[in-house]
Amino acid sequence: MNPRYEYRALLACDIAGSAGRGEQRLQEIRRVLRSALSGALDIADLDARDFAYVDTGDGCQLVAPAALPKARLLFPLLPELGSRIREHNRHAGADIRLRVRAAVHAGEIRLDPDGTVSGAPFEALARLLDSAPLRHATLAGTGGTPMAAILSHHFYEETVGHGYEGLEADAFTAADVQVKGYAARAWLWYPGSPVGPRVGSGRDSGSGEQPAEPELRTVEQMVQATGNGTVFAVHRGDQYIRHNDRVDTR
Repeated sequence: MNPRYEYRALLACDIAGSAGRGEQRLQEIRRVLRSALSGALDIADLDARDFAYVDTGDGCQLVAPAALPKARLLFPLLPELGSRIREHNRHAGADIRLRVRAAVHAGEIRLDPDGTVSGAPFEALARLLDSAPLRHATLAGTGGTPMAAILSHHFYEETVGHGYEGLEADAFTAADVQVKGYAARAWLWYPGSPVGPRVGSGRDSGSGEQPAEPELRTVEQMVQATGNGTVFAVHRGDQYIRHNDRVDTR
């Protein structure tokens, strides 16, 4: 049998800081990630058996079925995955807590008769997963975030850009990715993150004018120190200032 080529959506996850934990703890956090992902797929009404699962040692790659709409890999899957990882971390010791990087992309891949998958989209997926903006995003805030995700520009345009339910464009922030010869615009997201538009820059006010394209910013510009707290500009442009002992809304 000859290999076939199909357009597929791809999701990759990688456990940040997995090295140096020892074999037993590594196996435990891998089990936690797989369980969280399986549960998130279930909540999103997706059957894990329909996905090709590729174990990458300290993470995984999921190849979506050919007919799956790409937006289904974002909402409610990513928020649910982040919620499950956060819940695990609440009760876990420091040695088995997780911070997960996720990357989402789509393209034409090669499927061999033996079940092997390959192709250029996987290379782009790996570069996104290894990018500095995504790595920095997982470290944002005092204790890091349980999960940060990055979308290729192609994936963003065909999902968030089309206005599917649950995908708020202003919850994503553009970022430059440059890794090993791969250079492209991508889009960052994670729950409660300091990503999103600058306050007052985003929505259509009814004047008939089109909203400006989100401004490209560095990760350092996204996380702004102010006094004893950190400004979080999220979702619809509201500001939240997190202090050591309280949260103010403005």
